[in-house]
Amino acid sequence: MRELRYLFALLVGSKRKYVDPSRAVEILKDAFKSNDSQQQDVSEFTHKLLDWLEDAFQIKAEEEREGEKPKNPMVELFYGRFLAVGVLEGKKFENTEMFGQYPLQVNGFKDLHECLEAAMIEGEIESLHSENSAKSGQEHWFTELPPVLTFELSRFEFNQALGRPEKIHNKLEFPPILYLDRYMHKNREITRIKRDEIKRLKEYLTVLQQRLERYLSYGSGPKRFPLVDVLQYALEFASSKPVCTSPVDDLGSSAPASGMLPAQTSPSTVEQQGPSSSDVPSTSPVQRSVIHKPFTQSRIPPDLPMHPAPRHITEEELSVLEGCLHRWRTEVENDTRDLQESISRIHRTIELMYSDKTMIQVPYRLHAVLVHEGQANAGHYWAYIYDHHQSRWMKYNDISVTKSTWEELERDSFGGYRNASAYCLMYINDKEQFLIQEEFNKETGQILVGMDTLPSDLRDYVKEDNKRFEKELEEWDAELAQKAQQEKLLSQIPRAPAPSPAPVQAGEPEYLEQPSRTDISKHLKEDSVQAINKALAEQEDRGPEAIMDTSSDNAPAQPAPNQRVVEVAIPDVGTFVIESEEGGYDDEVMLTPNMQGIIMAIGKARNVYDRCGPEAGFFKAIKLEYTRLLKLAQEDPPPECDYRLRHAIVYFIQNQAPKKIIERTLLEQFGDHNLSFDERCRNIMKVAQAKLEMIKPDEVNMEEYERWHQDYRNFRETTMFLMVGLEFFQKKSYMEALLYLIYAYQNNKELLSKGPYRGHDEELISHYRRECLLKLNEHAAALFESGDDQEVNNGLIIMNELIVPCLPLLLVDEMEEKDIVAVEDMRNRWCSYLGQEMEPNLQEKLTDFLPKLLDCSTEIKGFNDPPKLPSYSTHELCERYARIMLSLSRTPADGR
Repeated sequence: MRELRYLFALLVGSKRKYVDPSRAVEILKDAFKSNDSQQQDVSEFTHKLLDWLEDAFQIKAEEEREGEKPKNPMVELFYGRFLAVGVLEGKKFENTEMFGQYPLQVNGFKDLHECLEAAMIEGEIESLHSENSAKSGQEHWFTELPPVLTFELSRFEFNQALGRPEKIHNKLEFPPILYLDRYMHKNREITRIKRDEIKRLKEYLTVLQQRLERYLSYGSGPKRFPLVDVLQYALEFASSKPVCTSPVDDLGSSAPASGMLPAQTSPSTVEQQGPSSSDVPSTSPVQRSVIHKPFTQSRIPPDLPMHPAPRHITEEELSVLEGCLHRWRTEVENDTRDLQESISRIHRTIELMYSDKTMIQVPYRLHAVLVHEGQANAGHYWAYIYDHHQSRWMKYNDISVTKSTWEELERDSFGGYRNASAYCLMYINDKEQFLIQEEFNKETGQILVGMDTLPSDLRDYVKEDNKRFEKELEEWDAELAQKAQQEKLLSQIPRAPAPSPAPVQAGEPEYLEQPSRTDISKHLKEDSVQAINKALAEQEDRGPEAIMDTSSDNAPAQPAPNQRVVEVAIPDVGTFVIESEEGGYDDEVMLTPNMQGIIMAIGKARNVYDRCGPEAGFFKAIKLEYTRLLKLAQEDPPPECDYRLRHAIVYFIQNQAPKKIIERTLLEQFGDHNLSFDERCRNIMKVAQAKLEMIKPDEVNMEEYERWHQDYRNFRETTMFLMVGLEFFQKKSYMEALLYLIYAYQNNKELLSKGPYRGHDEELISHYRRECLLKLNEHAAALFESGDDQEVNNGLIIMNELIVPCLPLLLVDEMEEKDIVAVEDMRNRWCSYLGQEMEPNLQEKLTDFLPKLLDCSTEIKGFNDPPKLPSYSTHELCERYARIMLSLSRTPADGR
């Protein structure tokens, strides 16, 4: 009892995302342990829990109130009484009984009132209230209803033929407001009268429905049609244009002569055998072989009527017949309409039988619905509870609590739609406001919320638990900080400097909506101009000679003995003289978009370089290149051309990186040693390298610099995961694609947590990850349906190793409704097998597997190591990514 108090108190005031009920559950398991150690169903568990709580409250009440009759809150809240009135072997009896959960049968009924009517009447009771009755039966009348009324819906029955329990998936509707006046003992006389009237109306209704059926299904043979249609068809036949010949005789003139083709010889036989030139003269038309023309020979002659018609009919006969058929058709239409209207009126009368004011005085409002999904021997439970203060339904599904609607509750609870249906309904007395009203402070009059509603001992307990939770958070943060410090120390180990950041290898502009960057570009331009002017002022005292500090640097470079000088055409830039070993050059670097842009900027700054020297040329080139990249960052490119994929600085600008990070990155690109292929580029490269050396340690935070470039590398890696996953998906290699798309989604989610332009469109990756899982689920289900042991095992391996570990990834984000629906669809597919005939070994395997599939825990299990990514050059990666994005734009979106 104490643990339950603690548990409910934590549910009210805990700061944790969810409360662990393990301690209370373990106590209940020990208390409710059955002798046969079999699993109890939920109804049996609830009965035992209520009995256990009732006993506990009773003991406590007796201790506190010696000599007085104690009040038990469990009895007052959950227990009511009914009067059983009946006849047994001709003798009348009356018994008053107490009830907690009221059991109702579901099979054979369409709504809750039909279930209640059947539960309140047992056996033959037609003459219970008469003086002479020898029949046995009884009626139940509520004499006292509890504030919380619980209906236990019996959705399980034992299949004698199969020797196992089965779930009843029939649809059963229940209202949000339930009026119970008709079942009260004080209204028994009125209810009996109304029941007799309803019985009479239903009998009359049955007669009318039988008569209507004769009109709607007319005929004596196996096929039946509406009578009004039969009369219409007869009228159309009689009104058709008469013909004077038989339909067979009409075709006689067009039939082939008997001498042309033997009656037993098919056209195909004639074609295979063919006439011999020696046997059939070419000039004889009679012996000519028949050419089979299936389309022209099967045409209907133009003078043949489209519909059958009478051969002989006079105008007088037609007039009489049309008059009769028109009159009969009108009579049948009127009779059918009258029957339908009468049936509708009777239905309406029955529906409104209990709607008068005297029978709507005991309203009960639906407060909670407990739902089970699955079959009799496996499944998952969740609940809907109405929040009276917010006037909305809430869904409680393990650790997930989400807003819901009446429409969703109907879909999941009524049954008949899938393997989910309500097994317990809790209604509360709508007139007992103490059940839902807010508590107020007696002294201040303010509303009490949260922990203020708890007794002092429970309030202290919750506060202590919240302190423990805060301490756990501090320890967790300290552990993360320690890990980060260790990573920092590892990152400070000396490494060979990279010539330039790795080129971005990503792209998904088709789904990335770029906002207007007018203000951003304005500030970035101003920052860039100020930074470059500042650097120019700092260099005025040194001049170009200070930069070109050796005479060998000023002299034209001579190629080494093992070098050759060649001309190389660089796309989008032009033809340049390249000095490289053995006459080649590093095409993977020289052909990168970064290098192309820098060489182009240096070429455009040639006039400034020639007039003012290398430093002025450097500043002109860097301004041109930065302006170009800034313009690219503001564009909205087509899907196959994402400039972030080509330029790291575009990525930094779009994500508002600090200007010092952008400046240093641009300087490093201009200082790339691959620019030493001619004198002008080499001199500008040396100016950039000198600028890099002049940057003081406190001017650029190198840790922040490394973090930005690491994010960029993560962006490249995420892009490669996405690209390879989509390529596998299009090849229908779903198992291979799934792992790549999982890591693409997880890495991308981490990137997007830092900014909306750090990664790719989350919906795109989520769509294809979800499609992979659905297709693998279909494949695994097909393998299971085959019945072959090897294929069944392969299907379950796919489910256990691929599908089940991925389900928490789809359930962890409650806003992704499509993912949640996909999970429900996969579960429903496997739950549907439980009601089918199958071999015992398949049944056993399915029973072992289903609890794993139906586990709604959002705890993410460990995955294998990330798949190894192939190595691509920048141009190859851009080309493959563009190709995959173009193919997606030509493919139907499938709901994306």
